[in-house]
Amino acid sequence: MQGQGPYPQQGQPGYPPPGQQGQPMYPQVQQGYPQGQPQQGYPQGQPQTQTVVVQQPMIVNQVFRESPVRMQCPACRADIVTALNYDTGMLAWILCGVMFIFGFWLCCFIPFCVDACKDVTHTCPNCQHVVGKYSRLG
Repeated sequence: MQGQGPYPQQGQPGYPPPGQQGQPMYPQVQQGYPQGQPQQGYPQGQPQTQTVVVQQPMIVNQVFRESPVRMQCPACRADIVTALNYDTGMLAWILCGVMFIFGFWLCCFIPFCVDACKDVTHTCPNCQHVVGKYSRLG
């Protein structure tokens, strides 16, 4: 078996033998849908229906922290970013008392000057309605 290699030279089914020109012998596949038959999944002659989805307004519990919040004002129905007002709360009084007890009586009034120690009130910039509060100890 010289020149043949480990396998005999045979043509594969569906292909012409080597060296011959011509069309492959596999069957031709028909393209598209057959004539006269409707496509599957699309019934003919039936009216199409349209579904209407109605969403109910959702009430979202807004989380008020120490930064402004974008929301709709419940009083004037305007789309707003809340204005912040800082009020002296319990945290400022507790820090003042602790500093006074430990001998920092000259510095015990500093918590009343620092916004990070105060409670935050969120108001509407249009109608000044209070829309939320954030308590540092709450």
